[in-house]
Amino acid sequence: MSKAPLNVLWLQAGSCGGCTMSLLSEGAEGLAVDFETFGLNLLWHPALSLESGGEALEVLNRVASGKTQLDILCVEGSVLRGPNGSGRFQMMSGTGRSMASWVKELAGLSQYTVAVGTCSSYGGIPAGGGNPTDACGLMYNGDRPGGLLGDGYRSKAGLPVINVSGCAPHPGWIFEVLVSLARDEFGLEDLDIFARPRLFADHLAHHGCARNEFYEYKASASVLSERGCLMEKLGCKATQASGDCNLRVWNGGGTCTNAGYTCIACTSPGFEKAKNFQETPTVGGLPVGLPVDMPKAWFVALAALSKSATPERVKKNARSSHITVPPAKGRVKS
Repeated sequence: MSKAPLNVLWLQAGSCGGCTMSLLSEGAEGLAVDFETFGLNLLWHPALSLESGGEALEVLNRVASGKTQLDILCVEGSVLRGPNGSGRFQMMSGTGRSMASWVKELAGLSQYTVAVGTCSSYGGIPAGGGNPTDACGLMYNGDRPGGLLGDGYRSKAGLPVINVSGCAPHPGWIFEVLVSLARDEFGLEDLDIFARPRLFADHLAHHGCARNEFYEYKASASVLSERGCLMEKLGCKATQASGDCNLRVWNGGGTCTNAGYTCIACTSPGFEKAKNFQETPTVGGLPVGLPVDMPKAWFVALAALSKSATPERVKKNARSSHITVPPAKGRVKS
């Protein structure tokens, strides 16, 4: 006898909608087909479902009353707790209640709660600056436990909020977590220290980067249009950022670093606090953010040795917008 599909309810709090847009590119067959194939039933999504107005409220009320079982609650976007803890900066239309109130109630009913994106995980962009809306994540406020639900929150299945962070997260990260839950193949051991799924958090964005040869020789780009490593001068945090971004790639082949832009560590709590995403902070000429698993003394010694041994080909290609010196010598004879 086949298992009944898991009911998924998706809410958008303080969000730009980018996480939903990312999810829409999941799978060759399309999101609706993949949900059905892998045993997921989308009860309601504010942008993707046909129900609106009273019909949508009926779905929510049936879940809140227990008439419809809630298996997975997905929350996209920061929860806005202001002003003064009232949550009235974001009200659920037609209910007279704040989004924060709805999230807190439904999270108490759900078998699993998933924070989709860095905003719902840790506060993200809406929590930046002076944070006038008192935005936070579901179980974190930046890198500090707490958030809307509190550090002690556990879903009915006994798990904390699953933080599928990223701005936006890769569609595969979101969908693989949902499928793992549908197959009863996800547990506490599958989460890292910030409750991110280890399926992507056990990697660094640095892994698989097309610029790794330049990184190895510390052959650095000075402007974004150049092919060299972006870490030393242009703020790239790929050696510190959790994510398999350069291994599974996006939309068929793209990544931030492949497109010529720096990794901004968007899967990490507090990434929005960077003063300049395109400038590497330094102390005494050394980057402040070093690779997570390398002592500073080792990095200094390796960098000096690498730069002294950099092939001329690598030096020239690092400061160019395209390959100017190929690794192979000679040309095909006419």
